[in-house]
Order: sequence, then structure tokens, then C-alpha cells
Amino acid sequence: MILSRRAVLAGGVAVIMTGRARADLEMGAMTPADQLDWTYLADTVMGGVSEGQARLEGGALRLTGTVSTANRGGFIQARIAMPDGLSANAVALRLRVRGNGQRYFIHLRTTRTRLPWQYYQAGFDAGPDWDEVTLPLSEFTPSGGMMRASVRPDQVRSVGLVAYGRDHQADVSLAALGIA
Repeated sequence: MILSRRAVLAGGVAVIMTGRARADLEMGAMTPADQLDWTYLADTVMGGVSEGQARLEGGALRLTGTVSTANRGGFIQARIAMPDGLSANAVALRLRVRGNGQRYFIHLRTTRTRLPWQYYQAGFDAGPDWDEVTLPLSEFTPSGGMMRASVRPDQVRSVGLVAYGRDHQADVSLAALGIA
């Protein structure tokens, strides 16, 4: 199936429209990245100076750019909305990724992460070859002390692919996303 793709810039946030209205991930299945609606954002929405882009390339989402911690910044991100959350039975996220040998992160926002700096995070290394990575939900850590210690899958409202936390050149691709 060929999906229409366009990028819309609104208030500094780019939305990559793929033709799929929502992110419904099925247990045990991997959903190709080009079937999900991704939103790109960077620390510039809060005064940071990181620069980047997210684009669909060969069926995969590719996140590239310069991450800078100057001016209290330090991230670029592409994320999908999960209005209905993950399946209550979900125990892990599965990713098919490759990159430039750096460490990247998945950020989860939930019904309880109301402030911009609140999220749950798990990291992974992305080498030059496609690899499947499994991130148990039990390994996602909260970004602050006033948050629940663990993620409830049914409360997840977005999943973000993130280059974060240090000055570096980001280049990571995600071909598919799933839950286990």
C-alpha cells in the first residue's frame, strides 16, 4: 500500500502524515514505521538550540540532527500519539532500529505525565545494521521523583524515539514498532 506523506510545520512542530489516523499497536505484531503518524519536536519549543528533522525514508522513520545541551536544551524527538494506550497485557516494546553507533531512547508519556519534562525512559544502542531491540516496560525509569515508579501500559499516551541528554550528532532509524 502506498501512503501519502507530507510534512506540516505548525508552531515549530512538524507532523509527518502517513495516512493512518491513530497508533493501534497489536500484541505480538510489528507495525511498520511508515504506517504511523509521527510528530517531530525539539528542545527549541522550550528555548533550546538543538536542530534536526524526522522523515520517512525507505519505509523507516529517520531521526537526524544536532543535539545541544546549550540553553538548557538537549533533545530531538519523533513521537506517535497513543490515545487508547497500550494493551493492558503489554510487557515490552519491540523496535527494529539502526543508527550511527550511539545510544538513543524511547520516552513514554502517560495519563499521569502532565508536565513537559515528565516521561518514562529506556535506552538502547543503535549500530549500523538493522537489529531488533526489546525494551521491557519494567526497565523504563521515571524522569522525576514525583512520578509512579513503573509504567502502566494502558496509561501510555505517546511513544517517542529520542536523541537526548548530551551534545552529539544524531542519526537513528526505526523501521517497525510493536508490543509484546
